[in-house]
Amino acid sequence: MLLSTYGSRGDVEPLVGLAVRLRERDAEVRVCAPPDEDFARRLADVDVPLVPVGRSARVLTRAAPPPSSLPERAALVIAEQFETVGAAAEGCDAVVATGMLPAAAGALSVAERLGVPAVSVTFQQLTLPSPRRRPLAYPGRPFPPEVTDPGELWELDARSIDALFAPALNSRRTAHGLAPVDDVRAHVLGPRPWLATDPVLDPWEPTPGLDVVQTGAWFLPDPRPLPEELEAFLEAGPPPVYVGFGSMPMHGCADIARVAVDAVRAHGHRTVPSHGWADLTAADGHPDCLTVGEVDHQALFGRVAAVVHHGGAGTTTTAARAGTPQVVVPQPADQPYWASRVAALGIGAAHDGPVPTCASLSRALGRALAPETGARAAELAARVGTDGATVAAQALCP
Repeated sequence: MLLSTYGSRGDVEPLVGLAVRLRERDAEVRVCAPPDEDFARRLADVDVPLVPVGRSARVLTRAAPPPSSLPERAALVIAEQFETVGAAAEGCDAVVATGMLPAAAGALSVAERLGVPAVSVTFQQLTLPSPRRRPLAYPGRPFPPEVTDPGELWELDARSIDALFAPALNSRRTAHGLAPVDDVRAHVLGPRPWLATDPVLDPWEPTPGLDVVQTGAWFLPDPRPLPEELEAFLEAGPPPVYVGFGSMPMHGCADIARVAVDAVRAHGHRTVPSHGWADLTAADGHPDCLTVGEVDHQALFGRVAAVVHHGGAGTTTTAARAGTPQVVVPQPADQPYWASRVAALGIGAAHDGPVPTCASLSRALGRALAPETGARAAELAARVGTDGATVAAQALCP
């Protein structure tokens, strides 16, 4: 089995869970992903080989390239997929493709060229056409404000995807003896896309013409203990508030660590900032803060008073499974959607916009720390699934 992605930690971590479940079913598994050290280390932890593809996702994310460069960057990603995934998929019985759309398009084309069955997976439903909501607009390509009908907007979305990615994809396809595609989005989704999200947090409503398989979210129980210093900090006082923004560099808020710590202190809580790609650190050395690197969120989130984060699908689901209230400070792409789901379910608060101030974050924390929010979060936790990766592995290896 070849599991292929190109993206941030949220695109790689679910594949770790799937890889282990597949290996439990006697499958040989390899993962194609960006060559970032934290991805390689995470896969090494579970003894799954990484086939590095493309450039560092962290470097690319922190560079914040302009939207106008997207077709050029996509062309490089597609070329790298044909070269690296093409070699890694030789002899495989199945390919699972996810990550940014041009990467998935390239990986699926490779599988087609090799005659290998392939599955297209998304970790959020916003890329799946639906008459009940608008598509996400690509940076630099806003939808006309006068168009409000979801059906028309999804047609515009398909045209936008073709304009951005079809030339690079089809030049590679024809060079490898494949027919060009005239609808890149349909090529990526395929006849039966998988949605690897929890149906309690992210219910999929059946849509005509789209046979979606919702497996549940892909997680792997992590046996690693928390670091001794963190254990001692947790034991030394009441539950702190965790603050971490994962793979988001938080370009819009240069002093995000200070803002977050001050907002948490305003509620009388200690803070556990997580470095992440935003390089958070509690610089004042006060004993009410302990900055951590990579730790097991599944073990930590059940022991904190609240989780402040960016709204990635994995972090949102992990906090929900722990029954811990959350504050989502949404950044791009699907993160505003996850913020809206947290607020709608009453299990936390959605911060208004991507750039918090101490006052705005403190208000959101006040809503999350309210007793009724904690009660709803605890109630919902019992209904969030834990076996999505097992379901997916069984489908791939009956």
